[in-house]
Amino acid sequence: QVQLVESGGGLVQPGGSLRLSCAASGRFFTIYDMGWYRQAPGKQRELVAAITSGGRTNYADSVKGRFTISRDNAKNTVYLQMNSLKSEDTAVYYCNGDVLLLLKGIREGYWGQGTQVTVSS
Repeated sequence: QVQLVESGGGLVQPGGSLRLSCAASGRFFTIYDMGWYRQAPGKQRELVAAITSGGRTNYADSVKGRFTISRDNAKNTVYLQMNSLKSEDTAVYYCNGDVLLLLKGIREGYWGQGTQVTVSS
């Protein structure tokens, strides 16, 4: 079984930056696509950015030019660099991984526990 753990959230002023990390732990697994999602109170969870195992990326229109997703396959870690943050970026951010459990032959999605990002002056 695999666990995803996010870190790097916190309180930041408008225009500031944060870098989120999501590290996968476990044994005998392979991760395909990974993504960052966010959910604000009263709103649906939305895709922020995604990255394939080969490094192809896509972004929500609201974050293009400000956020950058990347991954380090050797560390089983995905990152989200967030620049020029706005108040509307405030949300709980979750990472997601499409994971193959090699010994069980099972492929399924895993979610992290979420990390709070608050943008406020």
